[in-house]
Amino acid sequence: MSAVRPVLVVAGVRAGGTGAATAAAFARKGYSLALISRGAEDLKALEEELKAAGNDATAFPVPSYSATSISSVFHSIHARYPSPQYAIRAALYNASHSIRKPFLDITLADFHAAQETIVEGSFAFAQEVIPIFKRNEIDVDTGKRGFIIFTGSTTSIRGNTTTSAAAPAKWGMRALSQSLAKEFGPYNIHVAHAIIDGVINTPFSRSRFHDPPNWVENEDIRLNAEDIAKVCGSSWFFLISAYVYLAEQPRSAWTWELDLRPAHEKW
Repeated sequence: MSAVRPVLVVAGVRAGGTGAATAAAFARKGYSLALISRGAEDLKALEEELKAAGNDATAFPVPSYSATSISSVFHSIHARYPSPQYAIRAALYNASHSIRKPFLDITLADFHAAQETIVEGSFAFAQEVIPIFKRNEIDVDTGKRGFIIFTGSTTSIRGNTTTSAAAPAKWGMRALSQSLAKEFGPYNIHVAHAIIDGVINTPFSRSRFHDPPNWVENEDIRLNAEDIAKVCGSSWFFLISAYVYLAEQPRSAWTWELDLRPAHEKW
């Protein structure tokens, strides 16, 4: 990286989750952190936790992931991390909206809520980030101007009996990411999509899922946020985020889609 301080923008951050783990991993690589999420109190606590560890992190709470909210929050991010002292080099759209209901129980409001958070939000996020990337200089180590990743799930590639609201939105975001990867690769902008195929062991998941009863203890049937966010790093043996690994891929070998699942997950 150059002397300009790189910034990671993360939309969709929850304590103990993939967004928070990825933010911490990028911080270890020298990034400042712009954290976007609903739930101002929890987001502020995460900001304070990251700052206590010596990181430069700022919380940007939003009421929703609508295009209006995304546009507004980027104005605040630019004010906090102005150019040329800072440069947004990496971005993660990790926001989601969980709806699991039989089709005839799904309301139009449910459907719109999923579309707003997953499709509209990711579209608006990319429209903010990609013009910034196009203005960046090409990084001499990776050959890229910027990196954006979208966190998908099982429903990004496979519908099921209770995913009639979530699956269309997740499929849409996956298609968006592929379209962006093809359009902006020639500009040295790396776009990737990660399929998290299974339940992640987070405080939120533990509060919602109770079947099977021992799923938290059984690493064969669930994912760890920490394991999603770590890869052994060369001879220093420190752990860096899998998303950092994607961000640092050289221009001759870019990944568009990465899928992660526990050993016993059916797929």
